Amino acid sequence: MIQQIDYFVIAPPLVLALAAGLVLLLDAFLPARPRTRTALGLVALAGVLVSLGFVGAQAAGGAPARSTFCVPPDLAGPGGACSFVTDRFTLVFAGLVLVAGVVVVLMSMTELAVGGIPVGEWYFLLLCTLVGAVTLPASRDLIMLVVALELVSLPVFALTAMKRYDGRASEAAVKLFVVSVVSTAVMLFGVSLLYGIAGTVHLSRLAAVFSGQSPAPGMAWETLPAVGTVGVVLVVAGFAFKIAAVPFHSWAADVYQGAPVPVAALLSVISKAAGFAGLILVLVAGLSGQAATWAPIVGIVAALTMTAGNLLALRQRSAVRLLAWSSVAQSGYILAPLAIAGDTSSHTTAIGTSMAYLVIYAAMNLGAFAVVMLVSRTATRNELDDYRGLALREPAAGLALAFCLVCLAGLPPGLAGLFAKVFVFREIVEGGWGWLALVMAVNTVIGLYYYAVWAARLFTPGVAAVRRRPPPATWPAIGVSLVAAVLFSIAPQLVLDMTSFTAFG
Repeated sequence: MIQQIDYFVIAPPLVLALAAGLVLLLDAFLPARPRTRTALGLVALAGVLVSLGFVGAQAAGGAPARSTFCVPPDLAGPGGACSFVTDRFTLVFAGLVLVAGVVVVLMSMTELAVGGIPVGEWYFLLLCTLVGAVTLPASRDLIMLVVALELVSLPVFALTAMKRYDGRASEAAVKLFVVSVVSTAVMLFGVSLLYGIAGTVHLSRLAAVFSGQSPAPGMAWETLPAVGTVGVVLVVAGFAFKIAAVPFHSWAADVYQGAPVPVAALLSVISKAAGFAGLILVLVAGLSGQAATWAPIVGIVAALTMTAGNLLALRQRSAVRLLAWSSVAQSGYILAPLAIAGDTSSHTTAIGTSMAYLVIYAAMNLGAFAVVMLVSRTATRNELDDYRGLALREPAAGLALAFCLVCLAGLPPGLAGLFAKVFVFREIVEGGWGWLALVMAVNTVIGLYYYAVWAARLFTPGVAAVRRRPPPATWPAIGVSLVAAVLFSIAPQLVLDMTSFTAFG
């Protein structure tokens, strides 16, 4: 039987892959001039926008989930088995990744304007990362999940080390490489155990085996609980590395600080979104029958992650390191609703709540990183004291950063952040996890402190800094994030409606 491929379904990652190849080809033949740097950036930006257009067209179609790369019906068994599915879950994550990709490309144009970094290689690797991040939420088998996740991770090593003569960048790249290799090894061991039990890599078949609806062809049923528990724990641990969850979080601050600012923004939003998409798919679409095993683990990890991230953020004086530990804490908030996602009666609302929080967090964090990049052009150390009086000497940038920080803290007028925390708090309370809601409430108060301290510095008169005209690409990056933040603050229900869905395709 000839495999039939639905090219409209795979259009978003396919367009990104073609744009990556085009960028590399143009870089090889065009002369090394400032105009070439701009042209390559515009080609990369056009590729992301066209891919986003295909995602919008798929969402506007309103059709049921579409799939491709499917096992023939006579071999798939009941329910079928497909490797690539485009449903509402996929479209939300793909849209988030691509909008964030637009901001990161604009930030990259600012970073590359000063020279010293190979432009063609940079945009090629960035687009490859986006290919993996768009493919991952559509993956419905373990092999494609692992390949897509590695496609997100591997190019980031090189992007982190692109500043060839910067010792901190090289150190960050090595740390990220070691952590990623370990996490991949742990995850692959867990995946091999799950495959050994179920005899299949497709998530739909895994769900049938682990829920007891289908026999386990790989081994005797009486050995399933012990081996299955080990496999589930190892897979969760592998994804915990990717999203910087406790106890696999220690790499985050050093890598964020050593990497170029656009790469730090990519890690904090795009890579994190991909990690959460994979974690949700494996736990809810594939291992819902093992919820009694992984739900307590996820709840404990969420509590530890938000606590460790907030406590470590309190001590930071570097803006990027503070955002790094803040990002760790935010991972804990996003994880919290997943602790009740194993309950079949509430898993759709729990996942929707996590997705809504992730969407709102992405807008605020990208805006903060865009302003941090602007300040880094005049402040080499980029510490919090360098932001004194920013709202007085650069009102647009200062007010934008203040609004993003207020949103992250969950204070008015940044109502988006407030509603995001309310969504999560309500969900875990209704799910019966009162102790986790209490931990989250305490951590929210802790987070208010360091966000408020940074925001206060923006309006405190300080030593006048050297004013440099920022590259034109800086302001659109700030503007895209700020528009999203304001929109979510005005209509927070829009986010919940956008991230709600009934089931996985």
